[in-house]
Amino acid sequence: MLVLLTACSGSAQQQARAPSPTDMVATVGATSITLTQVDAKALQIPASSFGSVKLVQALYEARRAALDEIIAATLIDQEAKARGMASAALTAIEVTSKAEAVDEADVVAWYQSNQARVQDAPLDQVRAPIRGLLTEERLEAARQRYLDTLKMKTPVKIALEPPRQTVAEAGRAAQGPANAPIQMIEFSDFQCPYCLRAYPTLMKVLQTYGDRIRFVYRHYPLKNHPQARPAAEAAQCANEQGKFWPYHNHLFSTGSQLSDADLKQTAVAVGADPVQFNACFDSHKYSADVDVDVVAADEAGVTGTPAFFINGRMLTGAQPFEAFKRLIDEELELKKRR
Repeated sequence: MLVLLTACSGSAQQQARAPSPTDMVATVGATSITLTQVDAKALQIPASSFGSVKLVQALYEARRAALDEIIAATLIDQEAKARGMASAALTAIEVTSKAEAVDEADVVAWYQSNQARVQDAPLDQVRAPIRGLLTEERLEAARQRYLDTLKMKTPVKIALEPPRQTVAEAGRAAQGPANAPIQMIEFSDFQCPYCLRAYPTLMKVLQTYGDRIRFVYRHYPLKNHPQARPAAEAAQCANEQGKFWPYHNHLFSTGSQLSDADLKQTAVAVGADPVQFNACFDSHKYSADVDVDVVAADEAGVTGTPAFFINGRMLTGAQPFEAFKRLIDEELELKKRR
């Protein structure tokens, strides 16, 4: 479950040519970075770090992680040289000293919110690992903030082409202009806790980018979620009456209320005609449509939910807003260059 384009322009769906080792994949100011430099780091990353995604996606993610690290090191090294100090000293001043400290309240709050991840272990047993995790996260956040300031001074351009999947809208519910520069297709499951967790972030993304995004929802009910398929079919019945988005939003806002009776009551709550809805739902009218979505997701390499395709680029899991922002901003910048 953890590890997320027919209307998109053709250029956004074309597969890039196979890169060669001497290709320049990024620049940091006047400094160039080649694929050879990236692969020296990327090919050392364990394949298990990328779950069960397609090999082409795993290779790109390894290369991108390595490239981001090389860019970060280059930015810090250049700034340290300009200020006449060692890179380690600069990092201590601008990153380590500015990272928010972790206190006991932070540890307890994380523990209470992540019982499943610690498998109900007592707090005393996991206190140190939690503190270490939070400290690492805050150091990384401080580092990213500092790198953002350096990127404002030194232009960074990335030319590493990501893999793209061609995923059709298939006539599913959509919002946003058909000619929007960003097309985001989500495969999701109404019973998936990670999809519920991703929902507020998704709403923030849509509010932030407005008409620059066309958002399409497709179904991927997981077999271990027995209420997910009925909910998917119910949402399609609501869509028949033009009520898909109110229905979608209600289900993700209420969480576990997915019994057949709940699904029918939700239709009433969003203003759908109950007689028409119930007849549609009870006859499984849209079962085949859900099957089509599942096949499409499988073909695109989806193995869990939520899975997003942003101009064909896969983003999986309940990612933070910053992960969406980075990818969407990159795509908007690419549109400007073309």
